[in-house]
Amino acid sequence: MCGRFEISALDQILATFDADEAVELSPRYNIAPSQQIPIVRQDNGRRTITLARWGLVPYWAEHVFLGNKLINARSETVQIKPAFRDSFASRRCLIPATGFYEWRKSGRIKQPLHFGMRDSSLFALAGLWDTWTSPAGVKVESCTIMTTTPNSLLEDVHNRMPVILPRDTYERWLAPAGAKTHAELLVPFDGVLMRRYEVSPIVNNPKNDSPDCIAPLGSPIKALPSEAALVRPHSGLLDFPPA
Repeated sequence: MCGRFEISALDQILATFDADEAVELSPRYNIAPSQQIPIVRQDNGRRTITLARWGLVPYWAEHVFLGNKLINARSETVQIKPAFRDSFASRRCLIPATGFYEWRKSGRIKQPLHFGMRDSSLFALAGLWDTWTSPAGVKVESCTIMTTTPNSLLEDVHNRMPVILPRDTYERWLAPAGAKTHAELLVPFDGVLMRRYEVSPIVNNPKNDSPDCIAPLGSPIKALPSEAALVRPHSGLLDFPPA
């Protein structure tokens, strides 16, 4: 699953997604479910960045709080689950991030870990969105993060990871193509391109939202050997951790 993430490299966002910024954004270091997060959508051939509530509320839901249970959508069942299948067919989005958190269990202790790119660059999580209208006529836009099986960097920590989309697939994910084409993108991201490290338990409380959340705890940063190094010298909403 993906229950907490961060987006701090906002200077990269417009160039990375080739999008128009429709809202004012600030760095976030400990984003939790039910909060507003930026999403990138494609409307009439133009990409825009807007805000949506994290936790998808299907248009047919009786209450907005259903979204609290739908922060993630499993890639294996997204095409058949009533809460997600319509959004998967026609309402896909990119969710900018510079890292996400998971918790490694050791007895009763849960140690938070930060996962991101080797170069700390911005990346995109595969997302879905929907618009729900309250009985009073108030519209709520919401979203969910797709998940898949873990890559080699996550498999000893959790049995799921968010779907990270390579940059050359953004257009394909947002384009109104067939479901099979989009489903082919819902695979684990290459762990060789990522790194992880321990962070402070202050991340456990979403009220803590500062650069201290992403600071390494003091242990060595773990990254898998790069593909280049394998063949030649290298050249260059919760007050507790999600289950």
